[in-house]
Amino acid sequence: MIDPVTGFAYPESWTEKCRDEKALAAAKSGFGLLTSTGAVLRRGFTTGSTAAAACYAAVASLAFPVASAPILLPCGILAEIPAVGKDGKGHSRKFSGDYPNDITAGILICAKASPAGEISFETGEGVGRFVRETPRYQKGAAAVSPPAKKEILDAISSACRAAGLPGASVILTIPDGRRIGALTLNPKVGIEGGISVVGTTGFVEPWDDHLSETVSERIAEAKNVVITTGRIGLRYSRLLFPDHEVVLAGSKLAESVKAAGTCEKAVICGLPGLILRFFHPEVATSRGFPTVEELIAGPDGISVLAEELDAAKQKYPWLRIVIVDRNGQVIGDTQ
Repeated sequence: MIDPVTGFAYPESWTEKCRDEKALAAAKSGFGLLTSTGAVLRRGFTTGSTAAAACYAAVASLAFPVASAPILLPCGILAEIPAVGKDGKGHSRKFSGDYPNDITAGILICAKASPAGEISFETGEGVGRFVRETPRYQKGAAAVSPPAKKEILDAISSACRAAGLPGASVILTIPDGRRIGALTLNPKVGIEGGISVVGTTGFVEPWDDHLSETVSERIAEAKNVVITTGRIGLRYSRLLFPDHEVVLAGSKLAESVKAAGTCEKAVICGLPGLILRFFHPEVATSRGFPTVEELIAGPDGISVLAEELDAAKQKYPWLRIVIVDRNGQVIGDTQ
């Protein structure tokens, strides 16, 4: 059985332990995640997917009442997300699945739509904005990631077709976004006034302690392993190391690196942010940069990266460290 979100092939022993056919079906569909014990953890929906559902509900309700929204997630899976729409107003609450520490769980995301000749999308109260220039976003830009924006625009387009409209003007708001945003890491990365609307796959992963144990087990049992931190790292790790077991560890790097100590070949591969901060928590701030991304984009970024990798290699001589950029280019390698 293959996880359709990550492409991971579940060991047969895991599927044999799962006696709940409904839960197993959830894992097969991608809406659940099978663990080594046979238990299935539910994936939730990102702020991007929830926003897309709210926007769909708002637009479609210009023609008929809406009780749910069919959303094509960025990973290619069609999800029917609960949403309410009436008279051009829509809303949806973020479902976080079995991720226990999601600070945005249950947050209400709202949209208001009006008929128009073409599709337009804006953000309002509660959606964060960048207060300084970053390598990927301009000052003043809404904190809406490209995959999430595409997901939202696709949802609006789908709703226009369902409602028989040539277009619609949509405004997205998050009533409690300003308060919740202040509790997240947004202020540290230059985002203020609300939360971020993001989501690479459309799903929220259930990164709880149980899943951490599963990740550690997978790593410890592998002969050759690559530990990675996110979806981009996962994709390029599979391309760079096709003969290795690639494990998505998220922020659970300490446990993962410890487990990899028994492997014949162990690699950590991904974008620089989490990896460099794991080896040197103040890597950016000690050099006057708010984030690792901004540090690497600076004039001495690559030389600093090489310096940090040399230091990390001294501490973990058995671990190969490979850093890639968002286009999959290797920008640092300890081998």
